[in-house]
Amino acid sequence: MADGVLLRIEGERAVLVGRDGTAERAVDPRRLPLGAELTEALHEWARVATAVGRGEQEAGAAAGAVVTRRGLQLAGRVAATMGVPVGYQDPLTGEQHTVEPRPEPARPVRSAEPTPWLTGLTVSAVSLVLVLITVVTLAATLAETHALLAVASNVVVTAGLLPSLWLVRRQPVWRWVAYGVAAAIAMAWLALPFILV
Repeated sequence: MADGVLLRIEGERAVLVGRDGTAERAVDPRRLPLGAELTEALHEWARVATAVGRGEQEAGAAAGAVVTRRGLQLAGRVAATMGVPVGYQDPLTGEQHTVEPRPEPARPVRSAEPTPWLTGLTVSAVSLVLVLITVVTLAATLAETHALLAVASNVVVTAGLLPSLWLVRRQPVWRWVAYGVAAAIAMAWLALPFILV
């Protein structure tokens, strides 16, 4: 085969035959960078094809078609892995086919949606106001009893909300809420010394 390799069976082993100058050279797939799973699949296919070939009368045309189809699939995987055309010699009929390497399918490009700044900042502002009022009111109420309770309430609220904020910081809608809540927590800590005085 020019410009490629040929997948065929020798004995009960799958081999890839390529040209080395003018002579053909059979190579065990284990010696090529095909990966263990693909190499094992090639050898398993060769063993099955040999067994079907020995009992061809009993196996019938259905088993032969399965061996042919699996061989073509494996030749396609080898072609994709190596990036070269791979010939396939059917072990039962002797027919040869060429399998071209398929280019990787183009990944769909995600269209960048415009950032909803007005809506997002509105959501951030509302969540900032609600959380700031709640945390400052809690700290002020507890500060009347003892100053350490106000500090403890800020610690508990901060420790309780930060993991959730971290998880949603990149979600399309929830990130705006997270920005507002994070800003409210920071402002509540800045307001804490004035509450304690």
